[in-house]
Parts: sequence; structure tokens; C-alpha cells
Amino acid sequence: MPKRSWEPSKSTVEKAPNRLQVSHEQPGVMARPHWHAQFEVNFVIRGTVDYQMNGHAIRLERGSIALFWGGLPHQVVDTSSDPEYIAFHLPLVHFFRLRLPYNIQHRIIHGATLLSLLPDEGDFYAFGRWSEYMRSGDEARVEHAIDELLLRLERIPLESFSLIDPAGEQARAAATAAPGAFARVKSICDYITENFRHDIDSAAIAIYANIHPKYAMSIFRQSTGMTLNEYVNLLRLSFAQAMLINDDANVLSVAMESGFGSLSAFNKSFRKVTGQSPSDFRRDYVPRLRRIRPSYAAAIAAGESRLSRTRQ
Repeated sequence: MPKRSWEPSKSTVEKAPNRLQVSHEQPGVMARPHWHAQFEVNFVIRGTVDYQMNGHAIRLERGSIALFWGGLPHQVVDTSSDPEYIAFHLPLVHFFRLRLPYNIQHRIIHGATLLSLLPDEGDFYAFGRWSEYMRSGDEARVEHAIDELLLRLERIPLESFSLIDPAGEQARAAATAAPGAFARVKSICDYITENFRHDIDSAAIAIYANIHPKYAMSIFRQSTGMTLNEYVNLLRLSFAQAMLINDDANVLSVAMESGFGSLSAFNKSFRKVTGQSPSDFRRDYVPRLRRIRPSYAAAIAAGESRLSRTRQ
């Protein structure tokens, strides 16, 4: 069976960063890297998938679960002859909902890939069901699937796992030399990720990347489908949503902590992206989240108990 090629013009993930998207298909080999402002979860059902990530390369095999931040360059460079995988592209707010150890979360947002090393035959049924639920259009099923998927991801560090990044011992050189824009956009993403909660502009970003501001804006938009301001705004809104979900801070504090200069700017941006005010979002979202918190706690406690018994 011929290997499938990924067609960039048909991709929708880059220009819809706040929409949940799911693919259950044969992964396509990419002619160039791409970026998108969602975090991505891959589960391999059959065959192998070779990725060139942000400075490291990985091979995903049957049963592998990979979690990485799609806002940095990544590229499928090869596959086996007849692979199958499920790829979840989840809005960034869900990454901030994940209760991962800080050092792991921090390294993922800066380009590391979290990879499970303990295949679980139950994952084949679970990932298939989550994919079906998320594509159903049924809000209750979508929410249930996301909650269960996050729980599964939180379990990875409690078992056998690998965290691969350029600074780690498991990193290896890129298979091919990356285009110049690849490294430039990586630098831009690095700077924005570190500073999005502060007052930043294209000039500061360009100085960090050692390029002209107009060129920085041009290559970033060509590569991601977003302007620099849209990307900064997206990170701020995702961080704000996480604060609204998890913290008791008032809306003004959330706006300031997220990097917005005023409450009115925050409200306007939030409503534009989510269709509701921050207060309405918290009112609608938090009660549902609190209903599922016991299951989070029970699952984490059970995982920690199993880990403790394994170490004894």
C-alpha cells in the first residue's frame, strides 16, 4: 500500500486553534514542518510513524501515546507501509488543565515530547471510543471523552515513560537540515511562550530571533496561519481559561495575570474567541469540572498507590 502524503492546503488545524479536531486515519508524510496552536496527542493503532520534532526525532510504534505542543515545528518524515493512528488536536486550555508535574509540563511547552513506554491493550478500545465521542457533535460525549483522555495522559508519568527533548540524553540529531524559517519560528515561539504574560511586541520578538520585525511577522504568519498578535492572544486566553477553571481569583485579576492590559480588552478578546464573557464561562464550566474532580483525585491516588507498590 503506497504511503500517504499530507496535503497542507487541506489541513484545517493551523487556522482553527480554538476548535477541537480529531483525525483517525493513515498518517501522511509531510513535505515540510507545520505548526498549530493546539497541543497534540497521537495514538498509534498499527505500524510506525517517524516524527522530526523541535530538535529531536522519535518513532511511534503500535500502542504508543505521544503528547507534544503543536505550537513548535513538527513533521511526519516517514511511516511504515500501512500505518493507522488517532490524532487529537485539543485547544490549549486543556494543556493547562493537565495535572502533570511542573518540570514535565514546562519541558513539553518548550518542545519536549512525552512518550508512553508501557503499552496497554485497553488503550485501543478507549482511544477509539474517545475519537468517536469527540466527533459525535454531542456536547456531553465530547466533554466526557476529553476528561477521560486527560486522565489517561496524567497517568503516563506514573508508569514507564520517556520525555524527549533536544537537551535530554535521548535526543538525537535531526534527520535532515531544517529550513532557515524552521529555526526562526522556533525562536519566535520560544520567546512568546516565555513572555506572553508580559507586555511584548514584534520588535522585542524580532530582536530575540535576530531578524527584522517585518520578516518575523511574515514568516510566522506563513508558517502558522496566525499573526504574532493572534498567537500571543491565544496563549493569554488559554492561560486565562485555566485560571477561571481552577482558581478563585476575580475576573480582573485573571485579566492582569494573563497579560491583558485592561479588563475591557480581556472581555472583548475572550468573548470574540469563546462567544461568552469570562464570568459566564466560569459559571457554565466550573460546576461541571467540580463534578468530575473526584474521579481525577481517585485516579491519581490509585496510580500513585500502584507506583508505590511497584517500588517496594
